Amino acid sequence: MQNTRRDFYKLMLVTATALTLGTISLQSQAASAEDLKQDAVQALKTLYQSHPEAESLAKKARAVLVFPKIIKAGLVFGGSYGEGVMTKGGSFAGYYNSVSASWGWQAGAESYGYVVFLMNDRAVRYLDKSKGWEFGVGPSLVVVNEGIAKNLSTSTLKNDAYAYIFDQQGLMASLSIEGTKVSPIKKP
Repeated sequence: MQNTRRDFYKLMLVTATALTLGTISLQSQAASAEDLKQDAVQALKTLYQSHPEAESLAKKARAVLVFPKIIKAGLVFGGSYGEGVMTKGGSFAGYYNSVSASWGWQAGAESYGYVVFLMNDRAVRYLDKSKGWEFGVGPSLVVVNEGIAKNLSTSTLKNDAYAYIFDQQGLMASLSIEGTKVSPIKKP
């Protein structure tokens, strides 16, 4: 009985690792730089249609990080990966990746997009200076849900960054961008 249980756990670990690495490796064969920019523009349109207040937030932001498609998969051990772009003042400013790893009670796979509005120069400088940003460390980040979105106004915008998660597809027990690392990358 003990060996059967141990073998089961080993099988789960191997399956989770294969699923996670396979999903991430598919994503690593990502779109070209031009395709990524076009996907980011389309992702913003999708976000603005479902959350019109996000468009006014974009106008106040110093920079905007757009990750059109993040792939997340896991079975006990999991991970996510995606690539995106940053714009400053409406102009392209660089490419970034979004990576996370997790373990615990989880099973499934999903894709989603997210956009981070960097509201002040401090947040933009932190991202540039640190050569990456782990959400939950550094500038304050608020993940906007329906309740927060209704109360966003010029007087309530006190945080360094606001993130919207959208276009969620698939099935995963939970979704969080906490612990995600965003780093600059080079695209040909």
